[in-house]
Amino acid sequence: MRVIIIEDEKPSARRLKRMLAEVQIETDIMLHSVEESIDWFQNNEHPDLIFLDIQLSDGLSFEIFETVEIKSAVIFTTAYDEYALQAFKLNSIDYLLKPIDEDDLEKAVSKFKDRAPKKQQAVTLDFNDIKKLLVNPIEREYKKRFSVKVGQHLKLINIDDIECFYSENKGTYAFTSEGRNYLLDTTLEQLEDELEPHKFFRISRKFYVNVNAIADMVSYTNSRLQIKLNTFKEQDVIVARERVKDFKEWLS
Repeated sequence: MRVIIIEDEKPSARRLKRMLAEVQIETDIMLHSVEESIDWFQNNEHPDLIFLDIQLSDGLSFEIFETVEIKSAVIFTTAYDEYALQAFKLNSIDYLLKPIDEDDLEKAVSKFKDRAPKKQQAVTLDFNDIKKLLVNPIEREYKKRFSVKVGQHLKLINIDDIECFYSENKGTYAFTSEGRNYLLDTTLEQLEDELEPHKFFRISRKFYVNVNAIADMVSYTNSRLQIKLNTFKEQDVIVARERVKDFKEWLS
């Protein structure tokens, strides 16, 4: 089974790829824009299944279908609500609301596998109804603050005050510009869909960093980078070798 992901937020695309791997589905192709997707579909054999985000960086993903006849089944990964999704008729298997839940993903994949033997027809869309509903694209909401327990009290931490998130001893911590660590009731994987992607980047399995907290960057062993943050000095903050290229692109 050939599967591709079309998603403009690379951390979300990588998270979805990892989630699919857990249900024994490998995805070798990830596309990030309308233009890139059109070019790929015009020059490659179409896959069996597409995981498709509605709002891409250069427009609505429906524009892909206006240019290319797609016969693949589609599972939408979107922040749009159910009402918006009812506006079009598509060869869609399902839709998944972000942040994607593991159980919902597994059910959607099972639904596709049940339908797989049936011959797929070309995708058809009612573009007028879609564009009426989406003329003012929904702005994605990201975390603005976290509530943490301090003794018997709850404390609110503004997202802009957090230099980095990191995992340690099966816990997830937020480190603030005041030099304090706070234990969070979440995981780094869950944070991927909650953090503003232009502000936070996951540099390794262990660390998320805030671009505004980076004081310096230096070369490190094995083609890696070491990040110097304004306040965090507790341990080395290293960009994993496989993420250096994406990190540099993110910085620019």
